[in-house]
Amino acid sequence: MRAPGVHTLFENVVLHVVQADSPGPTALIQAGIHGDEIAGVHAIEELIEAGYRPHRGRLLLVPVMNPPAYRARTRAAPQGQDLNRSFPGNASSSVREERLAAAFMDLVHTEAPALVATLHESKSRHDPAVHPSFGQTLVYGVEPCPPWVSAAVDRLNQYDDVGTERWATFHYPVATSSTEVIVDRFGCVGTCVETWMGLPEARRVVWQRRVVDALLVMAGLRDEETS
Repeated sequence: MRAPGVHTLFENVVLHVVQADSPGPTALIQAGIHGDEIAGVHAIEELIEAGYRPHRGRLLLVPVMNPPAYRARTRAAPQGQDLNRSFPGNASSSVREERLAAAFMDLVHTEAPALVATLHESKSRHDPAVHPSFGQTLVYGVEPCPPWVSAAVDRLNQYDDVGTERWATFHYPVATSSTEVIVDRFGCVGTCVETWMGLPEARRVVWQRRVVDALLVMAGLRDEETS
C-alpha cells in the first residue's frame, strides 16, 4: 500500500493518500479522466485544501487523471485516445492512455478499495424518458443497484436547496470504462458521478463535494452526524 502523503501515480498524475487514525475500508475517488469535465477536479482540490479526511480507513484521491486533456479542456488529450475507453490498459503499449490505465489498475489491485468513484459531468440533464441522459445521476453498471449508491442519492436529495437539481440512480454499463472494468475484476462498488453542465460551475462543484461525502458516509469512512 502507498504511504499517506502525495505520490506520483504516472508521469504527472498525482495521487493523494489520506489515512484515518482508526482502521476501516478504503475508497478511491478520481476526477479529470475527461479534460472538459472540470467540476470534479475542482471539488477534489477544494476538499484537499480544506483538510478533508476520513474518520476510518483510507481515502485515495486523484484530482486530475488526464492532465493533458484537462489542460486542453477536451474530452481526450490532443492526439490522444479517450482514457475512459482504455481500460484495463497495457503497461507495454505505445499509447499513453493504455499505460496510464494499466498503472491505475495496478493501484486498485494493491489498495483493494471497497469503493471506486469517478467524477464526471454531462451536457444532458437526466430524464427517465430519454436513454441515455446522465446529468445529476450516480451511474452504475451492475444489477441490482449497489445499496451504497442508492443510499447516497437519497442523502443528496435531502439537502434543503436541492430544488429541481434532484439526483437519481442510472443503470448504464460501459464495458471499457474504468469503473466497469474495476468492478468486474475486483468486485468492489463502483459508480460514475455525473453533474449536469447546465448548472453554474460553482454549483456543480458544490454537488461534487457533496457526492464524495455522501458516498464516503455510505461506505463507512465518514460519520453521518459529523460529515
